[in-house]
Amino acid sequence: MKILVCITHVPDTTSKITFADNKFNTAGVQFIIGPYDEYALSRAVELKEQHGGTVTVLNVGDAETEPTIRKALAIGADDAIRINAVAKDAGYVAAQIAAIAKAEAYDLILMGRESIDYNGGIVHGLVADMLNVPSITPIMKLDIENGVAKMTREIEGGKESVECALPFVAGCQEPIAEWKIPNMRGIMSARTKPLKVVEPVTVTDDIVYGTFTLPAPKGACKMVDAANPGELLTLLRNEAKVL
Repeated sequence: MKILVCITHVPDTTSKITFADNKFNTAGVQFIIGPYDEYALSRAVELKEQHGGTVTVLNVGDAETEPTIRKALAIGADDAIRINAVAKDAGYVAAQIAAIAKAEAYDLILMGRESIDYNGGIVHGLVADMLNVPSITPIMKLDIENGVAKMTREIEGGKESVECALPFVAGCQEPIAEWKIPNMRGIMSARTKPLKVVEPVTVTDDIVYGTFTLPAPKGACKMVDAANPGELLTLLRNEAKVL
């Protein structure tokens, strides 16, 4: 079974975010594999151990993303592909993934339910549409039996059991697998595992970004005496304007 796991190179949530010249300022920012992508990768490695096959990780990014890719190789992926382009938007990234997937004919394409930088949550659906295969998200459990995937996914107010023949695209989330921490052997072997760099396919830019701004700073907190609910109502109506 050939499994493709798409990973993102995203800022650690503890990093302080700033902008310079209307662009995200990467200076001093620690980057990691997207947490949802890491769940997908961990489950892919488990499936390989159960059924045999290979796990390939793919990232759309420039050379700065290679340490993140090497971590994915240390976790257990067999090889990696880096599409040499800046991840502009969801449509652009999906087109790059689909181009590789069409050429390599993967049995299963896994990725996180969303990235933690833009939180769009649409790449898996776009990739599936471009490949004309099903897309299922967010899945919390995934097993493969006789070429059929049996899954549990989260829905509004509960869970749903789903079955789907291969191939398909899935967006993953916890608790589909436990995170795998690279051991020393994995870290050492990751240095020599294949990392193929390919140039991007041409894609029409459908999205143009205007400006980036940080949220407005929080205002001062006003304390209202519990014995004076009338003042609270007045403030909510006239200042907060929520009534």
